[in-house]
Amino acid sequence: MDPIDRLEERFADQVLDVREHAGQRFAHVKRDRIVELLRFLRDECGFDALADLTAVDYLNQGMPERFCVVYALYSFRHNSRTRLKAFVPEGDPEIESAAPLWKAALWAEREVFDMYGIRFRKHPDLRRILLPDDYEGHPLRKDYPLTGRGERMDFPRYVP
Repeated sequence: MDPIDRLEERFADQVLDVREHAGQRFAHVKRDRIVELLRFLRDECGFDALADLTAVDYLNQGMPERFCVVYALYSFRHNSRTRLKAFVPEGDPEIESAAPLWKAALWAEREVFDMYGIRFRKHPDLRRILLPDDYEGHPLRKDYPLTGRGERMDFPRYVP
């Protein structure tokens, strides 16, 4: 049975919908039990590697919530990939850390925190990783000014 079907069967109350893109099925899920869902995919379905963890800002795109944390998983045994996308609300941008399952989540979650402002509960060292500690804002949010903030605001705009 397909791992997404197994996930949907086991966690029907957590799976919002299942979609396919470029031949790969993935599931949109609630954030409430994300570690439990990821553990199921790791332990029961063989997805032993966290290939990537990132986020998407769906500002004004009609999605259930503004943010989505994306988990790209890989199974060495089955040579297959799958993704989970967990919706995170703008008013409470927080989700449980996947670091207890995969050490690869440690730096990726710090990057998502830095660039999007999504906090990861129980992360052992959640702090900025790319920008200075006193930097204000999160540059990959869609409402972040295109010209940036701070020093760059004082420079005259280049006009050819």
